Amino acid sequence: MKAMIIEKFGKDVPLLMAEKPMPEIGEMDVLVEINAASLNPIDFKVKEGKAKFLLKYDMPLILGNDFSGIVIKVGSRVKGFISGDEVYGRPRKGRIGTLAEYIAVHQDDISLKPRNLSFEEAASIPLVGLTTYQAFHDILKLQKGQKILIHAGSGGVGTFAIQLAKLMGAYVATTASDKGYELVKSLGADQIINYRKENFEELLTGYDAVYDTLGGEVLKKSFQVLKPNGKIVSVSGLPNARFGKEAQLGWLKTTLLSIVSHKLTALEKKTRTSYHFLFMKPSGAQLKIIKGFIEEGHIKPVIDKVFRFEDAPQALKYLEGGGAKGKVVVKIK
Repeated sequence: MKAMIIEKFGKDVPLLMAEKPMPEIGEMDVLVEINAASLNPIDFKVKEGKAKFLLKYDMPLILGNDFSGIVIKVGSRVKGFISGDEVYGRPRKGRIGTLAEYIAVHQDDISLKPRNLSFEEAASIPLVGLTTYQAFHDILKLQKGQKILIHAGSGGVGTFAIQLAKLMGAYVATTASDKGYELVKSLGADQIINYRKENFEELLTGYDAVYDTLGGEVLKKSFQVLKPNGKIVSVSGLPNARFGKEAQLGWLKTTLLSIVSHKLTALEKKTRTSYHFLFMKPSGAQLKIIKGFIEEGHIKPVIDKVFRFEDAPQALKYLEGGGAKGKVVVKIK
């Protein structure tokens, strides 16, 4: 099969088309012929080696973290899927590789795809959908009437997050540029801060939650908008000791995380809030819930651009450039 691989970690390392053996499936796996895959910031972070602290991969490595496609073979103990099923999913972290013609994936990591979506649209959902659902439902426990700030509302994560927050009954503030204003407004954002002209930390106060996709100074300033006992969930900030304990990383790594995130811990204490780093877990069960939201018309995918399979390197550079409004998708088949 054809696949997009890297042969070593590095920012300037090329993404190469290569011939790879067909994946073998275990008794709980399904073999999927991939129709489309979407790209996410984790892809270029893995490529550059920035995720090595948490993720260990052998080379050569097939990149890609979510997909849609058709089941062509099932393992002997698979019960939920049959050949011909149209599915979407996010493989577990040790089994990534969706920029390929085929993938073997555990049955627990996929769901039937939403009936009302194309394969390209369905491929845009799993990673951002699961990440946001786990942030809002599992960590923030977002309630009707609560106020949440969602950073980078017109991005791949933000476009999904605004819609899910509104579905859950929250008041949503988001940051966007002039180019993203109409998009985030159409998705239901209640207050839009133009980050090029305005400082969100000066305009917002008394918020229950912040969903951070940017990290750095934006994350640090986000503590200022929270009320006491408010929560921040970040997918781009530094992992902290809380994450180390929850992920059972062991004493040494947890201690190291405590040291590197000490400024965030100080901000937690100063503002009487809590900071949570989120490393999303694959879940076919949660994808099934998201499928329902989509089929009922509550959430729609937002796609910026679709690239051909052979143009995946350009697609990754385009995403890394930071200007995409919605998701970047690679059409495999």
